[in-house]
Amino acid sequence: MIILILTVLCACQKNSDRERTVINLNGTWQITDGLAAGKIPKQFDRTIPVPGIVSMAEPAFDSTGTRFSERNYYWYRKTFTLAENDDNEVVLLKINKAKYGTRVFVNGRDAGYNPWCLTPSWFNIKDHLNPPGQENELVIRTGATEFDIPDSIPNDRTDLEKRFHFAGIYDDVKLILSNYPFIENVQIVPDIEKEEVRVVAEIRSDRNGEGFALDYSIKESASGKTVASGSSISTYLAMDRKNIIDFTIGMKGCQLWSPENPFLYTLKLSTGSDTKSHRFGMRSFTFDPEKKMALLNDKPYSMLGTNVTIFRFFEDENRGQLPWDRDWVKNLHLSFKKMNWNSIRYSIGFPPEIWYDIADETGFLIQDEYLYWYQYGVFSASLEVEFEKWMRERWNHPGVVIWDAQNETVSEESGKAIRKVRSLDLSNRPWDNGFSPPQAETDPIESHPYLFYNYFRGEKPSARGYMADFFDTLRLPHNDPNEHVPKKDGSRYENAVIINEYDWLWINRDGTPTTLTEKVYSTLWGNDLTPDERRRIRAENVGILTEYWRCHRRCAAIMHFCGLTYSRSVEPRGQTSDIFLDVEQLTIDPFLLRYVKPKFAPLCNMIDWWERSTDGGSELRLPVHIINDYPHDWSGGLSLQLLRSGDVVINQEQQISVESFGKKVVDFTIKIPEEPGEYQLISTVVLPTDTVRSYRSFSVQ
Repeated sequence: MIILILTVLCACQKNSDRERTVINLNGTWQITDGLAAGKIPKQFDRTIPVPGIVSMAEPAFDSTGTRFSERNYYWYRKTFTLAENDDNEVVLLKINKAKYGTRVFVNGRDAGYNPWCLTPSWFNIKDHLNPPGQENELVIRTGATEFDIPDSIPNDRTDLEKRFHFAGIYDDVKLILSNYPFIENVQIVPDIEKEEVRVVAEIRSDRNGEGFALDYSIKESASGKTVASGSSISTYLAMDRKNIIDFTIGMKGCQLWSPENPFLYTLKLSTGSDTKSHRFGMRSFTFDPEKKMALLNDKPYSMLGTNVTIFRFFEDENRGQLPWDRDWVKNLHLSFKKMNWNSIRYSIGFPPEIWYDIADETGFLIQDEYLYWYQYGVFSASLEVEFEKWMRERWNHPGVVIWDAQNETVSEESGKAIRKVRSLDLSNRPWDNGFSPPQAETDPIESHPYLFYNYFRGEKPSARGYMADFFDTLRLPHNDPNEHVPKKDGSRYENAVIINEYDWLWINRDGTPTTLTEKVYSTLWGNDLTPDERRRIRAENVGILTEYWRCHRRCAAIMHFCGLTYSRSVEPRGQTSDIFLDVEQLTIDPFLLRYVKPKFAPLCNMIDWWERSTDGGSELRLPVHIINDYPHDWSGGLSLQLLRSGDVVINQEQQISVESFGKKVVDFTIKIPEEPGEYQLISTVVLPTDTVRSYRSFSVQ
């Protein structure tokens, strides 16, 4: 048995302007498990890092992540002592995120329960504390599995591609000490056209009083330079309600936030008895219902990116403490930058809060996806509750640009919840409603065009080859609401389309296929591939998929699935995998860097010819599509080469120009040599940062 005394000594000295104190309770906690719900265990025989998940306990528990007859709950314990001169009127405990259901006991007394798994738990523990200078015991009980909370509470139960469903406190734990008037929440609403921000602050008071004003200052986050300061208009505070103070602050000459320039400001508010600070960015984001494009800061913008499935990564054998290592998380986002990505869908569940801070800092547009996938027992009333908690936690992050209510689900419930809560976000971010109907004309629709899925189902390619089967006819993005919930009148949803999943050629980090792709590789390329051959095939074809969807200009966003998830090559094998060879060192598969990364450059080109063979001596017209996502016009050379055995047989070049966010189709005409053999076409555009090539391999008869 391990007996530890884990104590935090909280020295909370007050200064003259009575600022709030935030005490981080992260670190090593004690933990045990049990069957009984209401009786705090007498002994805690293990330790665990917080934040983390229960599989990280030392010594390890049996059967974490699955049902176990000897366990219904995990119990966490830590002690803390507030300084003897502490006289704070407000003492709140905030548990950023925990699964499954969070019950808190302070000094043996029940301080409350929160069933939600994806948003913060807040507990007012002031009345449960011992006098300042005396030790306090904090015990947190969580459910052991996803079956230990009501069916009405969304969780990862229906993610059938997961093996484990780990309980635990997987985000920060903090004490917040302050005084009244207390700043409960702040919403910052940038207006880039007027160069000002609207501030909506919620204030709690323990008394009635007139003549109250909030003091404010805004500084550049990096430099600390003050750009604005002053006070709100005077107002009346009431003790029996939530007081709203709504005012604007001028930001003349402000810098706009974008992935290319993630410029951040910090707003600090003070009541004289409490302070609260938030970072924010001056940016706007919407989808243009006419052009079907994303508009960032009122200008066209192509969302190009990836996905992170954090709950799946939690069960990766190489996960360790990486999701809670700030340096590793920052380097992960920077590695995504190396792929020319500017967007991430945090998919099927939320990562720890530091991920959102890092996305703001490194410059990523985040599609923030709530964990609702085929959970048909969850109704809109439950969704509304946690949707509001989610929005209140996240609405000041400039990187969060899309609220994503659910994944791949046809349900009326998510749409009802969206309609109920969307007005709470004064920035009016768009909502993604999965495979269900969009709820506004400025909302996107979600498309998952998994073309290689056909071969997973057992289909065979035609004599012309799979590329001609896929690409010879111009396709609309599909596997979307138009397919799953078509309109009764036969018309289409004309909203902007975001492809936020595509691939179906996944391979594990060791180069083996996943359960969903084994049949695809054997059908198209045989069973005797080496890991590197499989990596090259995957990268070449994901590159072709990327250029196809980009160059036909049918979607506002293209986000590859998946940048980070698990990799399971031994039983029980995984269904998908990610882009890395070594996830701890963040070593990206070099074939992806060669064949896929350039396809996300601002300029992309595509040879619109898809045959697997052709006749010797024939003359071919070869259209090459080229798009320009630069914010300026582009001029330069476009070349087309025909190679045989690596030697250039034909080389042609044209000088072209493409307007900003425009497209051009350039025709090349070549005569195919009479000599039979294997040939390759390559079209090339050279940019300052990338050389972008489109490849087609074929045989001459």
